[in-house]
Amino acid sequence: MIPGLRQLRLAALNIDGVLLNDTFSPVIHHFVVSRGGRYTAEVERHVFSQPQQVASAYLAGVVPVPMTGPEALQAYFCERDAYVSEHPVQLSDGAVELVRRVRSLGLRTVCYGGLGKEHFDRFLGPWADLFDGPGYVCTNDFRPGIRHITREVFGLAHDQVLFVDDVARVAESARELGVPFIGCPSSFEHSFQRQLMQDAGVRHVVDSLHTIDETMLRAVDAEAADGMVWSGAEAHRSLA
Repeated sequence: MIPGLRQLRLAALNIDGVLLNDTFSPVIHHFVVSRGGRYTAEVERHVFSQPQQVASAYLAGVVPVPMTGPEALQAYFCERDAYVSEHPVQLSDGAVELVRRVRSLGLRTVCYGGLGKEHFDRFLGPWADLFDGPGYVCTNDFRPGIRHITREVFGLAHDQVLFVDDVARVAESARELGVPFIGCPSSFEHSFQRQLMQDAGVRHVVDSLHTIDETMLRAVDAEAADGMVWSGAEAHRSLA
């Protein structure tokens, strides 16, 4: 029998960009630059892991083509549909293995993201029995959703839940709340997320889900148990 963890009780795993491939960054980048806008780290800050209405209003404001927020949102999803027709949504390498690995250490698991549950059902439905509670939490109405998932859905302390996400804004929220976090930033060539995570002081940043092995999970658990998850994060950010 594998010895359990000391502090962690739940792993919350982001759907798009973690368990599924990143089909958002390329579309957002194309949306901006194809309309004559500049794609910057600030664009990602104001769009990623934001409610759809907030993100679309911001996108409408950073391109020189006149459009409203609702028009930007409609155009964005049309362009995403076209993108995924050529670059299909697919399970990330090592995704199912990661879920099984964290469960083998005694953790419950939940998936979350900004799209509706039908997105989870379509692409992760065959593995729905590997997730606990509601299985999937749509966070569009309360982005980034850390407090809601931790407290309201599972009734746990902030330092008992590990979040794995591809967006630095989620990491920043995790840091504010003292929540354990592992970053899995996009490999998209124009992405700023890796640097933004480094600026936020994220200790554990991975390129592959296979890297989130038992050794890393036990290290994060030990940091959480000792209250050291974000120790030195502010100093790290000030030096970045």
